[in-house]
Amino acid sequence: MNIFNYFNIGRKAVALAAFLFTTSTFAQKTCMDVEKVTVNENVTTVITASEPIQVVDISTDKVAGANPLENVVTVKPKQGGYKDGEVLAIVTVITERYRVQYSLVYTTHIDEAVSDKEVELIERNAFHNPAISMSTTDMVGYAMKVWNSPAHYRNVSTRKDKLKMRLNNIYVVGDYFFIDFSVENKTNLQFDIDELRVKLQDKKIEKSTNVQTIELRPALVLDRSTSFKKGYRNVVVLKKMTFPNDKVLTLELSEKQISGRTISLDLDYEDVLSADSFNSILLTGK
Repeated sequence: MNIFNYFNIGRKAVALAAFLFTTSTFAQKTCMDVEKVTVNENVTTVITASEPIQVVDISTDKVAGANPLENVVTVKPKQGGYKDGEVLAIVTVITERYRVQYSLVYTTHIDEAVSDKEVELIERNAFHNPAISMSTTDMVGYAMKVWNSPAHYRNVSTRKDKLKMRLNNIYVVGDYFFIDFSVENKTNLQFDIDELRVKLQDKKIEKSTNVQTIELRPALVLDRSTSFKKGYRNVVVLKKMTFPNDKVLTLELSEKQISGRTISLDLDYEDVLSADSFNSILLTGK
């Protein structure tokens, strides 16, 4: 995937504008002050961040870049023929909560080229990205607290094929809903998860009415387990949206063939919209 097309222009512009404002307002650095990473045209340098990368900028076209994973960037000179110690480009990496820059310095010696570079804590400059209302790290932290909390809902459930799917909790933090649910398997057959889907559809379905179904993409699915034998619990995080109250939010868990079992849980979207905010204990962890 081409890193220059990884994010839409508007979001990229906001992040870059904020980055430029930050660097112009606080301590300034020159390219000579930036952390150096030696590169060679025969070695792919892998830069790994601790959280999802939002923007990557390579200052010249002498270096090719790619973004194969959300927290990984790869760089490599497009050709050789440069002098030892020549700076080919400055690469800027902006994540959800910090930014870092590296000076890509050419070496003719392959054994001196860096193949694996992790962004170290000391290299990170704190950065408030206006395009991110909640970082992935914070989101996972809140989801874990919900997952570990007692169930507050007892009467919202569905049964099918000796499976029981139940709502445990719904919380809201900032711009996100945290929906906690569980599945109980009363059979001796292991449930091999094919897909977890979240859909929003009309509450009242009539034969003569076209049903509008909207597939929602979760901001986070806490548990990525691929199977379970008796019990399964997960937390799905959804971005807040504005929809009429006459909608049903459906969580659907489907199984891989051969068994192909499917179970779903319907929640009134009106109830989701009125979800409780995290209390101070859940928020602070006290």
